[in-house]
Amino acid sequence: MTNTAAEESRYWVRSVARAAEVLEVLSRVGQGGGMSVTEVAAACGLSKSAAFATLYTLRAYSLVADDGEGMNRRYRLGMALARLGARAQDQLSLRDVARPALVQLTERTGMNSRLAVPEAGQAVVVDQVSNGERIQVDLRMGTRELPHCTGLGKALLAEMDDDEVARVVGQVGQPRRTGHTITELPLLLAHLKTVRELGYAVDDEEDADGIFCIGSALRDHTGACVGAISITSLKRDLPAWRYQELGREVRETAATISRSLGHPA
Repeated sequence: MTNTAAEESRYWVRSVARAAEVLEVLSRVGQGGGMSVTEVAAACGLSKSAAFATLYTLRAYSLVADDGEGMNRRYRLGMALARLGARAQDQLSLRDVARPALVQLTERTGMNSRLAVPEAGQAVVVDQVSNGERIQVDLRMGTRELPHCTGLGKALLAEMDDDEVARVVGQVGQPRRTGHTITELPLLLAHLKTVRELGYAVDDEEDADGIFCIGSALRDHTGACVGAISITSLKRDLPAWRYQELGREVRETAATISRSLGHPA
């Protein structure tokens, strides 16, 4: 529901909306900073009395904290939000969060989509959405994707620095899967620079002949990489002019999922 639609609903509670706006404004304050009642009122389009009443009530629940006295009093987010935020993260399931976005990604692209998490240097598939076609690429739950030659694997590798990439590849290896596989570490490191610039990784028949894949990493509220998503298709069904368009689709979907996980993507 959009904000406009919500405001027209008979269930809309203006005081709750006002409190949410105040918290959002305070969330933009830098470390060690704060805002006066006047500043909060101006930022939210409220009267000073309405802003003060909202801040006073939020402070009673430790959702807002204050420092100083009188005209020097400054407000900031309270520690209760840290506790609630931690609980919200504990309640999140990556699969539950990602699933709706994967369904939409498959609907928009007409391609199979997958979700994977990092484990022991590889990408382990934990969810997938089929495009419903009779001829399917072999997509199985629990499949382990090699890091150096798959869209999911390279998307995860690109989140690491070069030393970490070298360590992971040193453990897993760089076996040749097709004539297009990158089997030398310096070439892989150079390739990952491009992945970082684009925000997505392309597997152009590097893991299996005839298979094309695009992957992008997911990040949580701490900025840590927690997984990756991808779309997969038979190369013969995919015209070259769609590559960049599909890359943007995957990257934007990954950003949407990351925002749902608390990352300011």
